[in-house]
Amino acid sequence: MNVNIQIIAYLLAGVLFIRSLGGLSKQETARSGNIFGMAGMTLAGVVTAIAWTQRGAGSTATGILGGAILGGSLIGAVLAKRVEMTGMPELVAILHSFVGLAAVLVGISSYVTPTVAHAPGADPASIEHTVHLVEVWVGVAVGAITFTGSIIAFGKLRGSISGKPLLLPGRHAINALMAIAIVGLAVPFMRMESPAALPYLLAMTGVAGVLGAHLVMAIGGADMPVVVSLLNSYSGWAAAAAGFMLGNDLLIVTGALVGSSGTILSIIMCRAMNRSILNVIFGGFGTGDAKGPVAPTAAQGEVHELKSDEVAQRLLGSKQVVIVPGYGMAVARAQNSVRELTTALRDKGVKVRFAIHPVAGRLPGHMNVLLAEAGVPYDIVMEMEHINQDFPQTDVVLVVGSNDIVNPSALDDPQSPIYGMPVLEVWKSKLVVVLKRGMAAGYAGVDNPLFFHENCSMLFGDAKKSMDALVQAVRAQGADKAA
Repeated sequence: MNVNIQIIAYLLAGVLFIRSLGGLSKQETARSGNIFGMAGMTLAGVVTAIAWTQRGAGSTATGILGGAILGGSLIGAVLAKRVEMTGMPELVAILHSFVGLAAVLVGISSYVTPTVAHAPGADPASIEHTVHLVEVWVGVAVGAITFTGSIIAFGKLRGSISGKPLLLPGRHAINALMAIAIVGLAVPFMRMESPAALPYLLAMTGVAGVLGAHLVMAIGGADMPVVVSLLNSYSGWAAAAAGFMLGNDLLIVTGALVGSSGTILSIIMCRAMNRSILNVIFGGFGTGDAKGPVAPTAAQGEVHELKSDEVAQRLLGSKQVVIVPGYGMAVARAQNSVRELTTALRDKGVKVRFAIHPVAGRLPGHMNVLLAEAGVPYDIVMEMEHINQDFPQTDVVLVVGSNDIVNPSALDDPQSPIYGMPVLEVWKSKLVVVLKRGMAAGYAGVDNPLFFHENCSMLFGDAKKSMDALVQAVRAQGADKAA
């Protein structure tokens, strides 16, 4: 294949990836964004395979490449089909680990395989030689951190590893020593000829792997959505580093797109949770100084409980209703029931909208995807900053499986661990109905005084069963009124 044709194909694939990111920024265009991304990846894979084959790869090597692509595609398709939306955060985390491992393997392979840049006898003082060694070192380090960090995040999200932060004595000094070791080992690595310095590269890989695991182990489960986003960024930079090692411009561009977009998303989510991005990057930095959960007082107030028929009556008598979905809705798989309730109320002339907190669920956009999957219209799904001001004019707010993101102590209790975190101010509405199994604290382990407000009532039970009962009650009462 002509080199110019390959460059043009890579450029076109890069444009498709950019279009993909642009499409994924809005729910209305997310489907087309996915199509652009798949088209770009298909083009890049086909062009790379053709170019690689034409460079003299034997039939055996070509067969291995084709088998790897086919096998990986089949495994990915099966996993994507079988994994529930509640398991999507774990799937994303483990996929990030694959990218990190690929960067490590590419880096080591690039070092031990002779090239002009680092062949035995190459001038160690040459710029080309030095730059290549730096690429290898950085790519392997970032890849190892991403690999082990993603595995720990996967374990925490899956529940195999405790969500409590592992706060070892002197943990910041331990992290600093490992970072110094990673930099220090680069000195003999840069000075020795290939492959004599391979032990230093492998030693650094081990240290970086331990560092990645320790960084994520020190982060609490409540911050896992930010960690997943941050690891997404790390995987992008690892891919970009692999692109430099392989001299592949498309891989560099794609990695930079993923890395930069993941970083921006992490910053946005940290602001939404009142967290410092440095806190997350450095694995619980400052956690020891944070306020722990405050023990609840003996009497916080009276809990008001409503039944499905009573809630349905209030809903049908409302002009404006807002539904706040949370992880509990995902666990109960109640999104389709929520959509049915929305349809039933809108058919009766009730204005229904959804309020989405940036970190609702355990993955960025988790609730948006669930609602889109259930067929909820995009135009009634509102982000927090666009709907918070409308709660005083709202008749009823249904909180379905949410807790921390509707906690008023985030705004008025300086002793609360979540103080300063922007939340959905649902208590300003005329009535709040919380669908919840019991009175347990939220994911952050903080009690919610909202449950004791005068204008808040509880509808206890499984979210799906409660929503199904509400749908039946709304339809029955609506039919009675119509008659």
